[in-house]
Amino acid sequence: MREILQADLNRFKPATEALHPSLQRTLGVRGPQKAPTKERVTIRLSPDVVRRFKATGAGWQTRVDVALQDWLEKHDPSKVAR
Repeated sequence: MREILQADLNRFKPATEALHPSLQRTLGVRGPQKAPTKERVTIRLSPDVVRRFKATGAGWQTRVDVALQDWLEKHDPSKVAR
């Protein structure tokens, strides 16, 4: 195996040009998000909560978000005992 040279890099094409459209869809190649709908944060959760949500499969982070939204509809966070 040899090192990749600048000449090699100059011949590279973006995936959108090199891959067939059906393969791009399969691989999930997409452009940048036009308007981010969520904010990336770091949060500490109990191991049990993480384990139980992860056990539900792909999309578990979205289900955590939905659960928190549901909780906010029923509770006032400023009035929760700490």
